[in-house]
Amino acid sequence: MENREIFAVITAPPPVFVRLDGRAFHRLTECLGLEKPFDEFFHKAMVMACTSLVAESGLNPDFAYTFSDEISLYFSRLPFGGRVEKIDSVSASYAASSLTLAFGGTTLLSLDARVIPATPEFAVEYMINRQGEAWRNHINAYCQQALIEEGKSPKEAAVQLRGLQSKELHEMMHVRGFNLAGTPSWQRRGTLVYKKLTEKEGFNPVTQETVVAERSAVTTEGDLPLFTSPEGREFLQKLFSCP
Repeated sequence: MENREIFAVITAPPPVFVRLDGRAFHRLTECLGLEKPFDEFFHKAMVMACTSLVAESGLNPDFAYTFSDEISLYFSRLPFGGRVEKIDSVSASYAASSLTLAFGGTTLLSLDARVIPATPEFAVEYMINRQGEAWRNHINAYCQQALIEEGKSPKEAAVQLRGLQSKELHEMMHVRGFNLAGTPSWQRRGTLVYKKLTEKEGFNPVTQETVVAERSAVTTEGDLPLFTSPEGREFLQKLFSCP
């Protein structure tokens, strides 16, 4: 029977990204009465899911980057022998389970997943791209909500915003007295959950000496630098150079 499983033998070499996207999450906004355009409770639930994926899932990704209803996992070592079908299905199902628990188990959730092969150079550009998408999503969300509050339907608002450049959208909010650059960093630049090496002082009872040992701790960074800046590129280079 196993030889009839058509995608079971497709494998990928590391490193890879696995990108998870919420399916029909606009329904979740309605069911839970979430605040628009951004809800801090929802974001904290996404961060909790990322933390669980990094620390407890057994998948062992190096880090998770999230904004809106998207999560990107980075793997320098792959579980399941690199089997794409299994990595996708387990990552998506585990994330959905984590989010269901975080939201109180009242709403059924699903996410889709895809594996994206990477190289060290591409990994940096991928993160720059996703942070750029976080910024575009942030601008569009605020502009669309502003138009809806002024009486437009969601469809009418989407039509009015279609094709506008970031500068035009930014100006649209500026004339309404709202500075998009003053919104919380997690809305504009996303949040990173990653394993960070820290030094911890201890005592060796055999040698009777104080020793310093390195420990890996899961850390959440919600105030990320702009990845296209020199500071941001340096941050990413260090992130990918970590074991």
